Parts: sequence; structure tokens; C-alpha cells
Amino acid sequence: MSYLSRGERITLALALVSTVLAGALNLVQANAVLTFVVSGVALATLAAIVGQATEQLGERLGPGATGVLQSALGNLPELFVGIFALRAGLIAVVQSALIGSMLANSLLVLGIAVLVGGLRHGTQRFNSESPRMIGTLILLAVSALAVPTLARGLHVPAAAHADSLSLACALILLVVFVASIPHSLKGGPEAFNVIEGRPAAECWPLWLAALLLALAGAGAAFVSEWFVSALQPAITALHLSEAFTGLVIVAIAGNAVENVVGVQLAARNKPDYALSVILNSSLQVALGLTPVLVLLSFVIGSHPMTLVMPGMLVAGIGLAAGLGVVVTYDGETTWLEGVVLIGLYGIIAASFWWG
Repeated sequence: MSYLSRGERITLALALVSTVLAGALNLVQANAVLTFVVSGVALATLAAIVGQATEQLGERLGPGATGVLQSALGNLPELFVGIFALRAGLIAVVQSALIGSMLANSLLVLGIAVLVGGLRHGTQRFNSESPRMIGTLILLAVSALAVPTLARGLHVPAAAHADSLSLACALILLVVFVASIPHSLKGGPEAFNVIEGRPAAECWPLWLAALLLALAGAGAAFVSEWFVSALQPAITALHLSEAFTGLVIVAIAGNAVENVVGVQLAARNKPDYALSVILNSSLQVALGLTPVLVLLSFVIGSHPMTLVMPGMLVAGIGLAAGLGVVVTYDGETTWLEGVVLIGLYGIIAASFWWG
């Protein structure tokens, strides 16, 4: 444990305690709300460990491979939650959680990072090439959601073939995602080395990174099942809608906590690295996790999940993608732009409070 920083040891301890407690609560069938909250904390801390371990493993393989490895393994907790929720028939929760994950990173976490960085260092400047490329790819993903949704709303002939259209869009997104991997390996937009310059004492040995990744991944699989099992009773007890629960609570628990490192990097006046960590997380959900869950939904659960989504979800992610491009296009950010990003997240989240 001497290889871990104080903060990493605290995260590991919290993950261990909350995972064991969540398992015990599930075993004795304790209060659903308590089980849901504890499982959410366990899931969030396990997601943070998965992200840190993936980063450390990628460091041994080079900066390009780090981006690829993060794409493949960084969203394991979210993938497990999605699988168990699909099996439980909670399609609305899965759809909302996917959009919520992108919103939490693109607006909330990015907004906090820009706000903190701006207050501490004034106007922060960065290479805008990578954010522009990521923004372009995210807009493609938004289009893959908008087209099936518009087809249904406009009652065009494709509306009768929502399943087939969603499969086609999902496969196209995966092809684009795979096509971006060679570019990442060459040091493209996803290839920022976010732990460059870290003192050697703060780097984990290879065996420790692999061990913690395996343990955190396995723990996330168990916790995800307990989390989803308590989800429906907790929603009923707390009088929450499935849409708000997925958009805010599930999304933050499964993804946003691990990207706190982006805020830390902005606070250290490393905006290039901060934006890379935060925006790439949204990109991985948009181009990787979403189409994978669409494909999996046709073989698990009672009903397939299509890309035909509630109009407000599509509008929300469209507004977020547009604002993200506007904020990062010029290669500089100010604290006020961070406030604007957080404000839009609050507006969108509030609109789903009632369902």
C-alpha cells in the first residue's frame, strides 16, 4: 500500500467497506433505500478505482494505448449496471443513465473543472484540436439518437422499423469508434497521457494496477446487481421518476466520480489534460457503451432497447454537445463559462424531476 497516495488509500478503503456493507444489506434484504444508497457509494468508488488502475496500466503501454485501454475498460461499472437494468426491464433507466453520463461529464464535471481552473489561474488556454475532434464525434453520436427519434415523431416509413434502424445506427457508431483506435494509438485526440510528469513514487507497480483493476471490475459486477435490485423499490419509496434516477443518480454513481481527476488537473493548470480526461469519457459512452448496450439488449431482457428516446433526452444532449463545442472551440476557457456549463446541467436535470 506504500505505492498508493493518501487519497487513493482512502478511496480503496471506502470502496472495500461500502462493497462489503452493500453485500450484507442485500443478503439480509434490508431497507431498499439504504441498500440503494450504499450500493451507489460502492459503485462510485469502484468506478474511480477502475479508472485509476486503467490509467496506470496504460502508462506502461504508452499514451496512445492509454486512450484505447480506457475506452475498453473504463466503463465496466456502467456496462454492468446497464446489463442488469436491461435484464430487469428498466429500459428507461438505461437510456436516461447513458444520456445522464454524457451530460454529467460534458456539463457538470467539465463545468466544475473550468470554474476551479479559472478561479485559480484566470483564463486557461489549451490546444483546441482535440476538443474539436471529440466534439465532432459526439455530435455524430447525438445524430444517431436524433434520427431514430425524429423518424418516430415525424411518422416517416422508417418509424415502423425502429429496431432495425437502431441496430444500423449502433453498428455505424461502433465502426467509427473502431476507426478512431489507430488514430489514438498514433497519439491522436484520445492519447493525452494524463499522468505525465507524476513522480515515480506515485506510479503503481504493474502487478498492483492489474490486481486492483481485476478486483474492482469483479466487485463492480456484484455491486451493480445489488444496485439494480434495490433500484425499483428505492424509486418507489423516494417518489422519484425512472428518468430522473437514471439521468442524475445512476449516471453520477457509475461514471462522474472517476472523472474528479479532471477537476484536479484543471486546478493544477493543466487544461489540456483535464479536457482530454473529461471529454473522452463522454465520447467513450457515446460511441462505445451506448451501441454495445443496444446490441446486447436484443439478446438479454424481455424487450430490446432502441435509440428512439424521449425528445427531452435528445434535446438535452444536443444542447450539451453544442454548448461544449462553443466553450472549447477557441482554445481558452474562463470561470464564467464553467458557471454556464453547470447552469445548463442544472436546468436539464430539473426538467426531469417530474419524470
